[in-house]
Amino acid sequence: MFLDRVKIWVRAGDGGDGAATFRQEAHVPRGGPDGGDGGRGGSIHLRVDAGQTTLRDFQYRHHFKATPGGRGTRARRHGKAGEDLILEVPPGTAVYDDETGELLADLVAVGQEAIVARGGRGGLGNTHFKSPTHQAPKHAQKGEPGAEHWLRLELRLIADVGLVGLPNAGKSTILAAVTAARPKIADYPFTTLEPNLGVMDLGIEDERRPTIADVPGLIEGASAGAGLGHAFLRHIERTKVIVHLLDMYPMDGSSPAENYRKIRRELEAFSPALAQKQEVVAANKMDLAVDDEAISQLTAELPEVEIFPISGVSKQGVEPLLETLWQMLRDLKPKESSAA
Repeated sequence: MFLDRVKIWVRAGDGGDGAATFRQEAHVPRGGPDGGDGGRGGSIHLRVDAGQTTLRDFQYRHHFKATPGGRGTRARRHGKAGEDLILEVPPGTAVYDDETGELLADLVAVGQEAIVARGGRGGLGNTHFKSPTHQAPKHAQKGEPGAEHWLRLELRLIADVGLVGLPNAGKSTILAAVTAARPKIADYPFTTLEPNLGVMDLGIEDERRPTIADVPGLIEGASAGAGLGHAFLRHIERTKVIVHLLDMYPMDGSSPAENYRKIRRELEAFSPALAQKQEVVAANKMDLAVDDEAISQLTAELPEVEIFPISGVSKQGVEPLLETLWQMLRDLKPKESSAA
């Protein structure tokens, strides 16, 4: 099961109380205060683990609590600090405060870490309250409570290329044709119910291994949450290039050009930044073509778009598409570096 959205409760450890004790030794009848400070409470961290791919570790366990700090003791001994609790999450995890909706952390790099609940400070022992006019303070400070709140974790796949299109456009077939991924493929809509990720085989000697995500089919109204629109659209927010896949021979007799515009409207409504990403249009299922009429009509209706006629089944036209994607990704890399 691909779990990409969960809600968890986290509570950091309370700080330990300071001690209110006095020095008690033979031949020291007026031993002064010697209470130690309390230890700090344990904090809760989220850390990116490359081995994680979904949020399934949080499917059945939703409450997490770090240990409190120890109490201070006599002889100015500090209490033991509480142990931090580290929760592993997959790359691409966005962390929100569930109550306010504030983005607390965006965890994308392996090993990246964020404190999501900070442990309380330990209380001060009575030694800190001694003064010239108050030589024997009998009070100490309480430890601070640890932070606690509900968090919402949302996973957004990190991929170089995102495949979008209507249901049954052939996205899973294309993914299988250009990577070693083996998604479920069938000749009916909504075969794919969760995103699939694969490493592209560019057939080019290059140290980079671009990744491509097959996002489940979008429907009209997806940007407003129709179907599983929000769950699917957020998985292409991080992609660098979008491959818009069109079914050239849809079973419902609809127009490929209008289907293209329909998905573009959903992308723009969901996120203007998403709609501005570089895009390649792939006219799929050309193995079914008996003439050039369909592709000629599509080209005439979408003159502003570069169209690649392909077939995921026969792999016709796939190589030129991959070469274009490789070039686009190569050109984007220096731009991103200079922007950083």
